[in-house]
Amino acid sequence: MFKNVFDEINKKANIDKNKIFEIADSIKNADLSNELVLRKLIRDIARLANKEVSKELEDNLVKKIKNEGVPSNFNDLL
Repeated sequence: MFKNVFDEINKKANIDKNKIFEIADSIKNADLSNELVLRKLIRDIARLANKEVSKELEDNLVKKIKNEGVPSNFNDLL
């Protein structure tokens, strides 16, 4: 099942599943209350997805995560 999900991600967004696992591993022990850690994570994910994240969007994401925690559905961040 997971293999199919990662194959679809790779096909649609050209994102290597190993890179996804690297970011997931980095989150496991990360202090997400630390603004610098959050900003690095946001930048890493944006780089992986080959997307530009404006300073304003990054600020909004950091503020929302710090105030409300990490949502179970990342679409709720937007």
